[in-house]
Amino acid sequence: MQNTRTERLIMKGRRNFAMRKHIQNGLLKAKNALMNPSGDQMTGWLIVVLIVVVVGAVFMTLYQGSISSIWNSIVAKITGLLN
Repeated sequence: MQNTRTERLIMKGRRNFAMRKHIQNGLLKAKNALMNPSGDQMTGWLIVVLIVVVVGAVFMTLYQGSISSIWNSIVAKITGLLN
């Protein structure tokens, strides 16, 4: 009788804290991956390049008209100087 009661309590505890354990394990793995001193710098540079690309895409989307007009005026002045 005592074994089944203990077994039920253990199973109930496993059910109640299963998601918490999964989240804690996931966060621990992420922390270990980020804090790993033996990793190379390629990941860091990849993150920097991705941030630059995303900021550039947002900038181009927001200011596409002004950039196009500035570029066209530069091209017109260069072609005017060459002629």
